[in-house]
Amino acid sequence: MPSTQPRSARLLAVAGQLGKFGAVGLVGFAVDFTVFNLLRTTVFDPASVEAGPIYAKVVSTTLAIIVNWIGNRFWTFGANRQSRTLREATEFLAVSLFGMAIGLACLWVSRYGLGYTSLLADNISSNVIGLGLGSAFRFVLYRHWVFSPRRRAAASERALAA
Repeated sequence: MPSTQPRSARLLAVAGQLGKFGAVGLVGFAVDFTVFNLLRTTVFDPASVEAGPIYAKVVSTTLAIIVNWIGNRFWTFGANRQSRTLREATEFLAVSLFGMAIGLACLWVSRYGLGYTSLLADNISSNVIGLGLGSAFRFVLYRHWVFSPRRRAAASERALAA
């Protein structure tokens, strides 16, 4: 079904969503970065826990996913929220976990594949490269699957038909 909006209006809408997604992402990044570095240098220090950086990244990213779920559901994609919250949350979680896997893969390759084991290398691989690739993946899937305007329109049409 073609959009009735002019192309410039659609591009502006996407740019607005991208800006909101970025703002929510910055908050999530602050949580992820802070918790990762705190855990990586204390509880999951690689000197005492070999896979410490991986564990730290799983914990920090999980907390960031929760923050991002709230921000994206109510602000970035608020107009396209589904009425089926559990389904939407499950889809959001699936996309977020795959995005987390992208960041973890970058960290793993850097640390265990290439041998870069410093705190700086862990941050560059997971919080720069991994986060950038994962964020691009998540934005596309959130926009076109989890919070799809077409899905909301189809649900409205079904409700009207019933």
